[in-house]
Amino acid sequence: MLITGANVHDSQMLINSIDAIPDVRNGKRGRPRRRPVKLYADKGYDSKKCRLELKERGIIPRIARRGVDKNDRLGKHRWVVERTNAWLNQYRRLKIRWERRADIHLAFLFIACALICIKQLHRLCTI
Repeated sequence: MLITGANVHDSQMLINSIDAIPDVRNGKRGRPRRRPVKLYADKGYDSKKCRLELKERGIIPRIARRGVDKNDRLGKHRWVVERTNAWLNQYRRLKIRWERRADIHLAFLFIACALICIKQLHRLCTI
């Protein structure tokens, strides 16, 4: 997770976010995968710079084009992001940022993510 100011466009933080992804073990032998294979993004990320940076890192960009594609096509992938944002918006301390220090806000963000994971695990175990 990365936090920035409200006046920073999302596309400017795309590469920093990709580089911040931790190693992923998929059960196979060898070095763990560092980055995703494909990246789905909306029209806000439609720029040559974003596409080139992703291709340089070996990621297939699936970015909707402005004026060409409809937002409907990303629906099955986009709902995961919207659902996660809705879960995080349940925590008032995150919805309205009261902390001035970024490290404290990031700590609350980690706590909220841990609580969300615990709730989901509890829900899955009781089914």
